[in-house]
Amino acid sequence: MSISCQFEDLEDFEDALQDLQSAEDFLQFFQVDYDPSVVQVNRLHILQRFHNYLAAQPMPETVTACFAHYRHWLQQAYQSFVGSSAQQEKVLKVFRRNQPGQGFVSLDAIGGL
Repeated sequence: MSISCQFEDLEDFEDALQDLQSAEDFLQFFQVDYDPSVVQVNRLHILQRFHNYLAAQPMPETVTACFAHYRHWLQQAYQSFVGSSAQQEKVLKVFRRNQPGQGFVSLDAIGGL
């Protein structure tokens, strides 16, 4: 399958990204094959992982390179959840909290006691 980008400049590409609303929109836009059942359960986690990947990388300067860059990192984000779960991947902050009962606060730290 040939993957192509039909945008004339980065501004057009960025405008098109603004119209994407769901994980499915992103996956279809970047022509990433996906299993709807994986996306249904992990949509927010996939998009957060995708965002984290992009934030850690320098942005390419051409439209074609940007499209390929975004597509690559979206595929990576999606694949993270194909054989794993949100609890295992711990993308969202809620899954990185300490386990209940693991923290200790002394009476002195509370103050006044």
